[in-house]
Amino acid sequence: MADAERLDDTAVSARLARIDDLLERLENSPGPTARDAVQAVRDLTDVYGEALARVVDRADPALAEALADDDLIGHLLILHDVHPEPLLPRLERAVGRLRDELRRHGGDIELAGVDEGVARVRLTAGGCGSAASGVLDAVRERLLAVAPELDDVRREPDAGQGVAFVPLDALTRPAAQPQGAP
Repeated sequence: MADAERLDDTAVSARLARIDDLLERLENSPGPTARDAVQAVRDLTDVYGEALARVVDRADPALAEALADDDLIGHLLILHDVHPEPLLPRLERAVGRLRDELRRHGGDIELAGVDEGVARVRLTAGGCGSAASGVLDAVRERLLAVAPELDDVRREPDAGQGVAFVPLDALTRPAAQPQGAP
């Protein structure tokens, strides 16, 4: 495909949405022709997945990394389970980049773990408490972009969250007696 004919990211997204719609219509159509068409698409997808696996197997590490870093190719590599970088290192690298950004604004992030398709993060946002909700949405979007095989990204409470600070002298001074008490 010549450069002038190549699809930009918006056109790729539109094409993928159209393919999803067509496949859904095919799958819901009665009869053997529709089933055969869906099976042909599945078989074609499997063959393309095998082709991607062979490209990644033959690529030098720099090329494999460049392929994996491309949004579209990276998603296809994940879809076909041939991404050269496992999930956890991909997430840790993305969290590291996010940490650098958040720290410049007084926040921080830590990957707490991944369980059953859900990444858990400890997140602090600079500024007021309401900023954390918007930051979590942005973090979720960024992490799902590098790990679309995840179902969700959730904020895990900080270990000290919900613990109030009580000054030491408040604990050591005698309790005030109510008025009128003996």
